[in-house]
Amino acid sequence: MNRNQWITIAVAAVNLVLIALFPPFDWLSSTTRGTPAFAGFGFAFTEHGHQQLNWSFLQLEFFVVLANAAIAWLLLRTRPARARRWDGQKIVLAGVALNLLLILLFPPMQRTAALVRAILPSFDGFYFVLGHHPDLAIVTNLLYLEVLFVLVNGALLYLLFNRSRPVVLTASDLARMAAELRR
Repeated sequence: MNRNQWITIAVAAVNLVLIALFPPFDWLSSTTRGTPAFAGFGFAFTEHGHQQLNWSFLQLEFFVVLANAAIAWLLLRTRPARARRWDGQKIVLAGVALNLLLILLFPPMQRTAALVRAILPSFDGFYFVLGHHPDLAIVTNLLYLEVLFVLVNGALLYLLFNRSRPVVLTASDLARMAAELRR
């Protein structure tokens, strides 16, 4: 493990501690029959009155930080020196990390009034998560789908840009491997 990977672990650990200290909260209003609306981030060890912890968003934050740390770990590994050329896998990893960050900064939100009257969930749009939106709730189902699609597409693109050559085994190689397996 090289120095940059240690720094990645340290930054990820600090991020996880900060996320745990300032988790996302939902406001429970009596006018909307207890439907939670996103209230923002607050210090974990204070009284929050009519607010409850938004566990879905908190878990998603932890997951995105760990996924980005894993991506940084892969990007910063030491490789043998070779001629500089375009590396599609690194670009895909950086793009996935950026997409996950943008998804968390601008989650899908809907009005709490729509939550109470709607049979199926809908959303108003993507709003900046640190902005003041007292009557909006995060649509966690849609947020999970966004993250899932980004990760699946990123994994497929990562495999698509793989530069390793297929291994061609001769008959003597296969016989030697079979003999080793029989032992």
